[in-house]
Amino acid sequence: MAAHVAARVPPELLQHGRVLRPVDADHVYSNPRAEFARLERAGVLHRLAAGLYAAVPDDRVGASWRPSLEAVALGVAGTGGHVAESALMGVSAARVHGAIPRALGVAVVAVQRHRRTLRLSDRDADVLFVRRDVARLDVQRHRTELGQGWVTTIEQTVLDLIARPGLGGVPGMVPEAIAALLPRADVGQLQDLAGQQRRRSALDAALAAHGAG
Repeated sequence: MAAHVAARVPPELLQHGRVLRPVDADHVYSNPRAEFARLERAGVLHRLAAGLYAAVPDDRVGASWRPSLEAVALGVAGTGGHVAESALMGVSAARVHGAIPRALGVAVVAVQRHRRTLRLSDRDADVLFVRRDVARLDVQRHRTELGQGWVTTIEQTVLDLIARPGLGGVPGMVPEAIAALLPRADVGQLQDLAGQQRRRSALDAALAAHGAG
């Protein structure tokens, strides 16, 4: 009888992040969907949505574990080699920057290509993809439990919240988020970005409303 080998995710599948799709494992498995189902039953993969899984940290296998919504959004957006073309933005970036303390039921992520809103199966939450030219956004590196990616800077986040306060469906939280971020923002950088992105009037109004500037 062959020795029992503990189920594990092959390291080569984790090179670009810990959100995995069977479609990306054709070079590892002859039947990726069946193997992913086996790994899920073994507790080393956590199902996020149809065809999307998160690799469970080794020290959490067999225990209750679920990655943060923001980590999931960034990880999903980066699948298929698109890490450089996606970034958390809006209320999700505000969450990362500590300006929205309460967990949300939606994550917002900027992407280069059109993608439909994703309904997650492991929680009552959605990932909202917003088509933007990510290369033109002011972003910074962000590491989550599912890998590395990008998040808009405080200054870019402020501009995005001002421009689209309803994006994400929690407009009531946006004024407080802006108020929390503005004291930490570089006003000069804010004004430069606003000029580049044609948002100077909206920024000036927000600065006046919050007594900043």
